[in-house]
Amino acid sequence: MAASVGLIPGVAQADPGKSGAAGPHGVSAPDVDLNKVAASNFTTVKSPAERTVHTASAAKGNGKAGASAQAEGSAAAEPTVSLTAKGTSARGISLDLGVVSDAGTALSVNVDWGDGTSVTFGANGPTNATQTHSYAEIGAYTIKVTLSDGSGVRGTNELNVVTPGSDFTPYAPTRLLDTRNGTGAPQGKVAPYASTRVKISGNGSIPAGVTAVVLNVTATNTTSGGHVTVFPEGSDRPTTSNVNFTAGQTVPNLVIVPVNKNGYVDLYNGGWEPVDLIADITGYFTHASSSGYTPLEPSRFLDTRQGQGQVAGQGTTGVQITGRNGIPYNATAVALNVTVTNPREDGHLTVYPSGGSAPTTSNLNFRGGQTVANSVIVPVGADGSIKIRNGAWKGTDVIVDVVGYYSKDSQGAYLPFLPERLLDTRDPADWPYGQLEGQGYIYMPLSSSRPQNTAYVLNTTVTNTRGDGYLTVSPDPNSLSAYDNDWATWPTPPNSSNLNWKRGDTVPNLVPAGMGNNGIVDFWNRGWDNIDLVVDIFGVYQTN
Repeated sequence: MAASVGLIPGVAQADPGKSGAAGPHGVSAPDVDLNKVAASNFTTVKSPAERTVHTASAAKGNGKAGASAQAEGSAAAEPTVSLTAKGTSARGISLDLGVVSDAGTALSVNVDWGDGTSVTFGANGPTNATQTHSYAEIGAYTIKVTLSDGSGVRGTNELNVVTPGSDFTPYAPTRLLDTRNGTGAPQGKVAPYASTRVKISGNGSIPAGVTAVVLNVTATNTTSGGHVTVFPEGSDRPTTSNVNFTAGQTVPNLVIVPVNKNGYVDLYNGGWEPVDLIADITGYFTHASSSGYTPLEPSRFLDTRQGQGQVAGQGTTGVQITGRNGIPYNATAVALNVTVTNPREDGHLTVYPSGGSAPTTSNLNFRGGQTVANSVIVPVGADGSIKIRNGAWKGTDVIVDVVGYYSKDSQGAYLPFLPERLLDTRDPADWPYGQLEGQGYIYMPLSSSRPQNTAYVLNTTVTNTRGDGYLTVSPDPNSLSAYDNDWATWPTPPNSSNLNWKRGDTVPNLVPAGMGNNGIVDFWNRGWDNIDLVVDIFGVYQTN
């Protein structure tokens, strides 16, 4: 497993107070090579020894500024240093140095990291050394290595590096793709087992160099069952899915997906029939310092059932975000789970920053009487609030749960992964315990030994549902040691939900899962009947 993510085998538990409940279940490590899925973030850059620059005064009679090591048989050769750097974490760099000098030559080697900090060590003759560094801010830096002795500077070499992690920039909700009318792609449904691509970098005011993008992807005008997979153009299509649908459904899901170097992502129709696809952007990630992420314990900010009353048809309600439940006033965006319940007719919700008119985008779609949820990442208005518009002609109840926020002071930088599957309770090879029981939970120690991993971007899917219910994902208050030694206490699930289902449904939803104090995340089946649970990983937020 990759040291940068520190994945640990997950385990499951059912309520010990429930009659006939199973005890804790251990599972083998998920069949995922996180070194592989994270590899695209950790590029290697080099500056060879021959790029070492020597000053005229240090060239020992050579007299030429910038001269390389002298030829064999002449006066003592000038020392050189080769540099090889590779990313190790969101802000971490490992630098290999190869110093070449005459035997017995004592040198001082100074590494200037380019952020106002440096480290110095000694080299006596040929020396290989490794130095590591964590940058306080995401961005591009120039590392300068200086070789010195008692006579002064003997040579320098430089190397440009970029931190592997990315910071988030909110973007006003904007439609980038709608195959129904030709927005962003030729008009017409996407054929079965075919893809359409979406331009991200350079589209509108989106800059070049985007590493990942936040999209709300919707499948509509469906005539058969299927799924949508979103992935960077030019890469192998993963076996995971982002949106699942049946005939006649309009289904959205939030996606955080890597963007290829040309600035595109692909949307693949895994259904048997053509389907219309819609993609709305609400933010993007780049290798430039912007907003980091801070996860929170899921907290309910709005429930119109508790006195306010339904959001009227074609009406709007506001939700104050900043200054509440630990969210600072300088938050630039907020991560939510938004749920519609008791809608009086079909419609959609649009979530957007206060201070402007509602955009033509949507965040979730619903049918009359349906309870449905979707993850939302949305910029926060200048007054610290957001707006929610009901696009139906009749009223609906709306629930808003906050799971985290972005701000310039937040340290969580994002590392996108190529999606991989962590858990599938349908697969007896990896999970021999069957379905997740009603009112039970699965606990997964993702970062119990890696406190710098503060949150993971997961896609959770429930299927083979035997009754109605909802899923809640939250940090576990127990330590891994408590589970290993059988003294863990039964957690109390929060008053929030991540996705809702009816009997027979297959429902996905993106979850930015915070790790809490112990690096363990719980997946609660809050229904009374068994379900199958699928968990895919898409990325990690790291603080260093």
